[in-house]
Amino acid sequence: MRHFTRAAAVASAALLALSACAQDQPGDEGGDAFPTKAGLQLVAPAAPGGGWDGTARALQKAIEDEKVADDVQVVNVEGAGGTIGLSRFVSADDRKQLMVMGATLVGATLANDSDVTLDDAVPVARLTSEYHVLVVPKNSPYKTLDDFTAAFKADPGSQAIGGGSAGGTDQVTAGLYAEAVGVDPTKVNYIPFSGGGEALAAIVGGKVKAGISNVNEWAGQIESGDLRVLAVSAPEPLASLDAPTFTEQGVDVVLANWRGVLAPPSTTDAQVEQIQDFLAEVHESDAWKQTLETNGWEDSFMVGDDVEPFFDEQSEQIQSTLEQIGLV
Repeated sequence: MRHFTRAAAVASAALLALSACAQDQPGDEGGDAFPTKAGLQLVAPAAPGGGWDGTARALQKAIEDEKVADDVQVVNVEGAGGTIGLSRFVSADDRKQLMVMGATLVGATLANDSDVTLDDAVPVARLTSEYHVLVVPKNSPYKTLDDFTAAFKADPGSQAIGGGSAGGTDQVTAGLYAEAVGVDPTKVNYIPFSGGGEALAAIVGGKVKAGISNVNEWAGQIESGDLRVLAVSAPEPLASLDAPTFTEQGVDVVLANWRGVLAPPSTTDAQVEQIQDFLAEVHESDAWKQTLETNGWEDSFMVGDDVEPFFDEQSEQIQSTLEQIGLV
């Protein structure tokens, strides 16, 4: 992740207030602090109903419930795994906007050979994490991960795995699984879908043999028994899910689909601190804690000096895996 050179023309913006209770500071000529007390937009680079949209709307609700800011809007810009939304966000360079995104966007910029990448925006925070599940339909002959692995190793191409968009963490998980069990990752027959609903229909309808997605994407079908969880990509068993991890079963796969926040390209270092303080206030609120519990999200909140190195590390890891599976 590149280190951003801040233009002198925006240096005075470092004194602008961020939180709802802040007052205009000396040097604030327009009173348009970033984000503003009112009019903040949370850009979700996906259609309504997906994980990024859900995170953006949950953040919107927590901000408004705690009166940290007023008139917060979610703006959906869908297409190409989030890269269209990222491109517009970077091009707009609007200090009233923040983008809610995640690990999948890293892979999408690579898979789509996007001209705009995360290097063109400013990382400010990691919010949450969710682990992945490998599932099969209830009528599948595969009762355990060992069952599926045996068939997968014998003929990887015949064991189609459905999941989210190409280059996303669902596909990365499939690649890591293949590598861990000794299968050439380029042989994985991964079928990308635009959303969890389409992937679910393909799994239940028998168009694919298995599926990979976030735990909560198919929580209802897992609870009802329509889907059987063979493994979860968490480092330890989840209290919310009665299923073994990959590692418990001797398969070295641990991966979290994290979600975070980007700021526009011209954001100054001082403004980054203000935004992080703003998000830290939201994170500590009762409303956000309730949101985490309701959605079953892992609280992996991160701000400060660790954020940019984390984004760098994730970009390198995801690119390496996508290269191994032949996607980039």
